Amino acid sequence: MDDSKLTTFTSKELIEKILKLKKQKNAVLLAHYYQIPEIQDIADYVGDSLGLAQIASKSKADIIVFAGVHFMAETAKILNPDTKVLLPDLEAGCSLADSCPREDFAKFKARYPNHKVISYINCTADIKTLSDVICTSGNAKQIVESFPENEKIIFAPDKNLGGYINKITGRNMLLWDGTCEVHDILSTEAIINLKVKNPDAKVVAHPECKAQVLELADFVGSTTAMLKYTMENSSNKYIVATETGILHEMHKNSPDKEFLIVATDETCSCNDCPYMKMITLEKIYLSLENEKPEINLPDDIMKKAELPIRRMLDISMKMNLIK
Repeated sequence: MDDSKLTTFTSKELIEKILKLKKQKNAVLLAHYYQIPEIQDIADYVGDSLGLAQIASKSKADIIVFAGVHFMAETAKILNPDTKVLLPDLEAGCSLADSCPREDFAKFKARYPNHKVISYINCTADIKTLSDVICTSGNAKQIVESFPENEKIIFAPDKNLGGYINKITGRNMLLWDGTCEVHDILSTEAIINLKVKNPDAKVVAHPECKAQVLELADFVGSTTAMLKYTMENSSNKYIVATETGILHEMHKNSPDKEFLIVATDETCSCNDCPYMKMITLEKIYLSLENEKPEINLPDDIMKKAELPIRRMLDISMKMNLIK
């Protein structure tokens, strides 16, 4: 069945078909918080990169359908080499991962042979093979602090996250010059304008934002950490500096609170990741029905990339960051 035939189905009908196929094929649907609400609502698990990596590492499903971007599906495949992993649109990439090409990073790393490499999970499998340990925004501080204070470290690929971790830990890690276009574009001006209009609002921000933006935040944390903060904090209004998709979960968990997204421009009140929004209900259905597009990686790449991911999961487990 092609996309054109699917246009005759309503969202409700597509959801019913997806749920039926999931059950028939012993498939699990993992979705990132940045997916559209309809996908989040039918997913078996919705989370950020750390949570999704943990769930993927424990999956017993025959098929994993990843409603996210390419590096996330790669991670699921690395952790489940014998499981069929599907990404409904192979073009769903990541600007941050793209900012760190393997050849360029390998040359950079070669200039600092005495440095350990900590790579943010938002990178390709190739970059993971060049890393000593992986981190997420939710555990980056703890991963960095698991190394001795005098350890020489390269942090890649997000310079904003790396700079923030340097600041709060007092480290002096070398930073690869990469950014996420969704977070790096957010401006202090946009936040200040919202704050002027909503002086009672708390500002929550993802550490992939610029340092100037983070300085204005009342709370800085991963997507899951921001969600938890807005649930537990006593304020009734929040200015949210991250991707629009998280608002769905925030509204679900705190229906009586108000959330204002920091927009990228004056034409809309949104900040969407174009890659995340490439995944649709139609594509998920077709992916499950046809069992493609499938993520496949060379065995040697998977084995090398698995080691730093497992180290991250082990460190996080020891520090009770994940259960």
